[in-house]
Amino acid sequence: MASHDDGYKLLFSHASLVADVLRGFVREDWVKEVDFESLERVEGSYVSEKLRRRESDMLWRARWRGRSLYVYVLLEFQSRVDRFMAIRLMGYLALLYQDLIKQKAFTPSGRLPPVFLLVLYNGKRRWLSALDVAELIEPVPGGLEAYRPHLRYALLDETQIPEMELESERNLAAALFGLEKSRDADAFRRAIGRMVAETRYDNSLRRSVHTWVTEVLIPARFPELPLGEAKSLEEVHTMLAENVKQWTREWKREGMEKGLKKGREEGRKEGRKEGRKEGLRLAQDLLLSQMDDRFGPVPTAMRRKVHGIKEAEELKKLGSRLLAASSLDDLGL
Repeated sequence: MASHDDGYKLLFSHASLVADVLRGFVREDWVKEVDFESLERVEGSYVSEKLRRRESDMLWRARWRGRSLYVYVLLEFQSRVDRFMAIRLMGYLALLYQDLIKQKAFTPSGRLPPVFLLVLYNGKRRWLSALDVAELIEPVPGGLEAYRPHLRYALLDETQIPEMELESERNLAAALFGLEKSRDADAFRRAIGRMVAETRYDNSLRRSVHTWVTEVLIPARFPELPLGEAKSLEEVHTMLAENVKQWTREWKREGMEKGLKKGREEGRKEGRKEGRKEGLRLAQDLLLSQMDDRFGPVPTAMRRKVHGIKEAEELKKLGSRLLAASSLDDLGL
């Protein structure tokens, strides 16, 4: 299985995705004046004076205000929290500026061009690392604090982006982050469908998304899904749709059986009669929860009827009817 970083490097080798991230999720005025048509990828691998190789994840540049003044965007991809990320980026930035000095790549005023440092993070833990190098250095009063270096980077924590924002932002980056945040099979299927729509005019990008989904994301989330026949992103979406239906039926059946099994186990410990009652109650509650999920709030009268069922076999039959039902009336209660 390919790594998260390798997958993101493949995706963010496309200028359109980099532009979508900046336009959609960097709320700063300078972004409004970037000429995104001029976006071009820059070599991000450097050799220091002592021949030690350093490589940043992705480096792009674009013209600003239509002039030859380039703004550089350094992207760093992270799936784990790095306490000293600011120090790491400071090293990358120093090497980049040394390289630009060698190239004499100065602005019209003879200065070095600005660099925007952006960390894209999709890990499970909340990112609490310092966003500025100065926060990592012990402050000493009496004048020494004036020499403490400052280098700030921007953080885009995908897991903290509100769902509403991802829905309202209609671009590929929002679709990508929505896919990363999907925590159940059906939401994952819908997100794949959105990725299909967002890449419909870019075959090269669609192929990259297909590679990332099939070789990185799905093997990590749904290792049991056979992808050998999925030759395109559309086929992945179709395959997920078919499997989600089957998985949903199995999860519901397993849930019902677990409820009854728990009751039987408790019955052995505390007496068959009380255990059977507890098992029935758990199965009834689970069944009502599934009915709520499918058809909305179940009427009080119908809830009473479900709680009035005293036989496990009858509850199982009702659960089977629920899988095929198109409305509450089909349950025959």
